[in-house]
Amino acid sequence: MTTASELTDHTGYWMRLVSNAVSQEFARKVSGEDVTVAEWSFMRTLYDLEPTPPSVLAENMGMTKGAISKLAERLVAKGLVKKTESQEDRRAHSLSLTVEGRSKIPVLGSLADQNDAEFFGVLTKEELETLDRILRVVAERRQLKSIPVD
Repeated sequence: MTTASELTDHTGYWMRLVSNAVSQEFARKVSGEDVTVAEWSFMRTLYDLEPTPPSVLAENMGMTKGAISKLAERLVAKGLVKKTESQEDRRAHSLSLTVEGRSKIPVLGSLADQNDAEFFGVLTKEELETLDRILRVVAERRQLKSIPVD
């Protein structure tokens, strides 16, 4: 009879368990500000790049142009992002945060900080630094560049 390893024998199991809990709680927190985690990631990335064409945002976030367009449409409808047509090429446009969108960034960033503190505050400073270092090494060596949005 062939045996199979236990679920809990896998590092991925533990990472997913923690990741799901962290992500679900963060999603709950940002929903109080009427945004999703994907929208927060979009807005935070745009905050450093604005104004920027959707193609540049897609490249920076590791997402398709179609996914960026859908997120942009939702955020425009919420009054958090605006589109500005290019003067040179009417087919092209850039995205930037509205005043309301820009004002949400510190609020949402604070929620992200709070969420991290709640989940990872059980670790010592050294443990947290080790965890961060290991995760960054795995991401770098696996060439993981897409911003997690779900």
